Amino acid sequence: MKSSTLLVLFFFSVASNAQQVNIQKNDNLWNNFTYDIGNVFGGIGHAYSRPFHWQGNDWANFGYMAAGTAVLFTVDDELDHWVGGFRDDVPDFLVDYGNEYGSPENNYMLTGGVYLAGLFTKNEKLRRTGVLLIASATAGGFLQQVSKRIIGRARPKSGQSSNEFDPFHLNRVFNYDSFPSGHAMLAFTNAYAIAKQFKNPWVKAGIYTVGLIPAFARVTDRFHWVSDVAFSTVLSIFIVESIDRYLDAKYDEKYNNTQKKLSWNLNFGPGTMGVAVRF
Repeated sequence: MKSSTLLVLFFFSVASNAQQVNIQKNDNLWNNFTYDIGNVFGGIGHAYSRPFHWQGNDWANFGYMAAGTAVLFTVDDELDHWVGGFRDDVPDFLVDYGNEYGSPENNYMLTGGVYLAGLFTKNEKLRRTGVLLIASATAGGFLQQVSKRIIGRARPKSGQSSNEFDPFHLNRVFNYDSFPSGHAMLAFTNAYAIAKQFKNPWVKAGIYTVGLIPAFARVTDRFHWVSDVAFSTVLSIFIVESIDRYLDAKYDEKYNNTQKKLSWNLNFGPGTMGVAVRF
């Protein structure tokens, strides 16, 4: 955590000196860098301010997410018991990958690498992707760190039930920092942002699948309940979409050729319940 904290502080110090950057910027390394870092923090602020601008459909989507999370809350213990039936059969490399890839240190190594590649090659598409990755990861990462301390939910490996809480601690309490899942949020944030570079649905599906491995690994390793990772995954989509819309006004390269919004379909039947998210 120390390395990622230093990196965020570095970004903040640079951005504070780069607030007055005009969109008509000169094409040189320093101007591009300061412009991009300004957009990182502009994107974070935009994402955090969106609830004040939500309208009917936005509140409906939030309600669906909250309702879905609440439903999973009621069956988290049963799902943990079900996963226990095949936990020992999950390959170690999947669990190790999931636990490592979703860590903040490795996340910023990836996102920073993408951004620097775009910066030094003067590739605006890569630069924008790097800005989207860094801004989304920072917005989601800070939000989940604060939420963990406020909510204080017991982890499965603590031996407590999913309904045990020890909330409102300034410092994280060991084994009472389950909700939401930072690994799942950071990993799927990266996957969702990177998948925007591709139109092929099979390529997108493959990237999403890789991005979901950390969520699966954290449930398998009993660091999180299913509702923790489900909520974090959906929230990461909201954050990436919000920041990406903000970046549309900042870069010539655009991923949003059509004005699509998140839509949800709830399906109920005898013994079945399903939620389909279109984005």
